[in-house]
Amino acid sequence: MADPKGFLNHREREPQPSRPVPVRIMDWHEVHTAQDDAVLRRQASRCMDCGIPFCHQGCPLGNLIPEWNDLTRRGNFREAIERLHATNNFPEFTGRLCPAPCETSCVLAISQPAVTIKQIEVSVIDRAFDNGMVVPHEPEWLSGKTVAVVGSGPAGLAVAQQLSRAGHTVVVFERHDAIGGLLRYGIPEFKMEKAVLDRRLVQLRGEGIRFHTGVTIGGGGERDYSLADLRTRFDAVVLATGSTVPRPLGVQGGDLPGVHPAMDYLVPANREALGTAERQISAEGKDVVIIGGGDTGADCYGTAIRQGARSVTQLDIRPPAPHERPEHQPWPMYPLIHRVGESHEEGGERVFGVNTLEVLPGADSAAGRIRIVDGERIDGRFDAHAGTERDIPAQLVLVALGFTGPDTVAEGDQSLARTDRGVFVRDERYAVPDRPGIFVAGDAGRGQSLIVWAIAEGRACAAAVDSYLIGETTLPFPVRADEAPIGV
Repeated sequence: MADPKGFLNHREREPQPSRPVPVRIMDWHEVHTAQDDAVLRRQASRCMDCGIPFCHQGCPLGNLIPEWNDLTRRGNFREAIERLHATNNFPEFTGRLCPAPCETSCVLAISQPAVTIKQIEVSVIDRAFDNGMVVPHEPEWLSGKTVAVVGSGPAGLAVAQQLSRAGHTVVVFERHDAIGGLLRYGIPEFKMEKAVLDRRLVQLRGEGIRFHTGVTIGGGGERDYSLADLRTRFDAVVLATGSTVPRPLGVQGGDLPGVHPAMDYLVPANREALGTAERQISAEGKDVVIIGGGDTGADCYGTAIRQGARSVTQLDIRPPAPHERPEHQPWPMYPLIHRVGESHEEGGERVFGVNTLEVLPGADSAAGRIRIVDGERIDGRFDAHAGTERDIPAQLVLVALGFTGPDTVAEGDQSLARTDRGVFVRDERYAVPDRPGIFVAGDAGRGQSLIVWAIAEGRACAAAVDSYLIGETTLPFPVRADEAPIGV
């Protein structure tokens, strides 16, 4: 059992250490560094082993958090990684990229700072890789069934690994030139170095999963397939293409040179950081304005700083969030509070409660300024405050307003139906109605969401596919397609 006095003896939360700002902005390496074993075990001892561990509810994967916390406290990292892998295919991704709803639903967080669950998770898996504990798990038997997985982000990779281990032959198709989806080219290197992804792909290939890159489903290239082609060649098809269509800015001047969707900036910047391409969109010496206050905007923020921007300003239409949990978002909900990301520690400015009115051209007819106005949201609409209009310099404008749904994957075929939110229609078991053998997992069916939901959906969708193929399944089914985080 857990240390019954751990949370009493160690009341302070000791976060993951970071490299100094002046050092880290000079390169693309990860911001965080490994935590000392003694600190890690001390923090793990704060886990109370609650009778009802609400951290399970906070994480859709149902991670066995109290178990691997206590194993970490004891220094038993071999059993800790076994319990961690029991529910999560890729804890090295979630431990770096997830905003940790498990921590905001931690029972200890009612009266003390939450257990450092995310840091313990990533420490356990990194030690497992370092000590050769992550090896391929080949299936005990082969079913003779074949599955095509379209998309190689966290949902697609989770589907592929689960189905391969169940004995099916799995082929993953990716339209980019390398596997990983947004894990590869959407997430900056300073948040997760791609060596972390590549070491996991070694395991997946060792388990028999085959990968084909540079293939667009619905494209017109020589190596491309239609959805009908895949359905003919494979016994089942899983669409895990993500939600990748950017929401447009929708103001005058939004089409000026120098205005770009966030991913049009981040993808080539990641290629540059990896040394595989020259810089395409440069922030060097420019005033950069990022429209959108979420994680994608923060990724642009840190990238622009590393490229040598003259100034970086992130605009958020929402008012400043409170520093403490608001009453209308009680524990164990994930609260909207003021959070300072690693990128925000590195300089620049965040401006809250503003709306963008117009992008104005500079001397070269490209973006030169952006006009904003203060205000507040009332009944879902932005109410501008008269007389607060002002211009700020902006030679590079990055639009990070989220995504409206997945790209089309069925050109030339009967198009898949979409919901009013723009995602593919599916039933609660991830199947596309009236299209037997086609399933949808991850953001393509849920909409833009967290990486833990993508992996949980991938695991559940794999169980649904396994059941479809052989009539039954022993694979876990952590979430239904229509489930959502707790809310009031």
